[in-house]
Amino acid sequence: MKFIDRPLVVAMCFGQLGNLLPHVAVPAVMPGHLMPAWHLSATEAGMMASAFAFGYTLAVPVLTTLTDRIDARIILLAGSIATTAGTLAFGLLASGLWSATVIWGLTGIGFAGAYMPGLKALTDRLAPGDVSRSVTLYTSSFSLGVGLSFLAAQLVADRLGWREAFLLTGLGPLIMAAVCLAMRPVKPEGRKGPLLDFGPVVRNRPALGFILGYGAHCFELYGIRTWIVAFWTFVASQHPSSAILSPLTVSVAFSLLAMPSSIFGNEFAMRFGRHRALTILMFMSALVAIAIACSMQVAPAVILVLLLAYAVTVPSDSGALTSGMTMAAVPSHRGSTMALHTTLGFGMSAAGAWGAGFALDFAGGPTSPYGWSAMFVLLAASIVLGPMALAWSRRS
Repeated sequence: MKFIDRPLVVAMCFGQLGNLLPHVAVPAVMPGHLMPAWHLSATEAGMMASAFAFGYTLAVPVLTTLTDRIDARIILLAGSIATTAGTLAFGLLASGLWSATVIWGLTGIGFAGAYMPGLKALTDRLAPGDVSRSVTLYTSSFSLGVGLSFLAAQLVADRLGWREAFLLTGLGPLIMAAVCLAMRPVKPEGRKGPLLDFGPVVRNRPALGFILGYGAHCFELYGIRTWIVAFWTFVASQHPSSAILSPLTVSVAFSLLAMPSSIFGNEFAMRFGRHRALTILMFMSALVAIAIACSMQVAPAVILVLLLAYAVTVPSDSGALTSGMTMAAVPSHRGSTMALHTTLGFGMSAAGAWGAGFALDFAGGPTSPYGWSAMFVLLAASIVLGPMALAWSRRS
């Protein structure tokens, strides 16, 4: 990364932290506030939490593909403001399962204009060459933002109330809005033809392999991210005198470990080959998930060690997958390639949040060790699909 690019990358990372401040506010306050107040089952709560990713998935193909035609900065600015509006609306208006699900889904639509268009705005302004590290810094700051979101939402909700948590975190995206206003304009290549033409992307087999692998990663990531607070609440309830850490501390630590893990994973991929490294990292994550599934009856200290190991393995493939997709994309179709990448990713995120809740309910619910074991087995099964997709993409 050249020196002249560093201020831009740093500014975009800080802006993304602001955009992500409301990101997991619902999962953060769900077990202790929303589920008991609204009498929600795990399946219903998972559906509510996944509405954000569902709304994102509906809007992101259009919003990100548009960045091939107009300056991504404009879409990023609008998306950041819309994310603020949706989060504030949740704090002011949500009153039950259905109103919360609709508002959180609309907030996800706002974020669809913020995350991947932000990556496009960044890469459009970088010097030609290998942008792998810049992309990884931007994508890995996602996890740091999620950690701050968990921390801020839980602290404010516990002290002031859950509505205040949304009203406070909803101001975060205005940081990215300020970054957008300071950013120099860039004119994209102006690709012609139908807006949602993903044919060239689907025919780009190397890029498609990374996209499919990213889908498997997102299912696993959002499955555990949505339920991490509830899981450690269960562990603490089983061993009230030896739980070691609070659910708040565990959820924040889980998220903060993701940033260095993602950076390390990308460096590992650059050194030893992207497909080989990703295959190793994904299988390691599946093994750790299985180990947690088999450890429901052991001491909390052992579960904590395994969970922190999982906090390292789950995001370790993220930066390598996204930077691999970016470098494999045809420049004139980079926006549409990113659109398919993030559409599938967040679609699988919604499926992961809901699917984990369904597995939990199916095997006994949030108070059953069998329910949590079933959830981790599902997450392990999902991530092993990633190496299969990468292997397919290398076949002639």
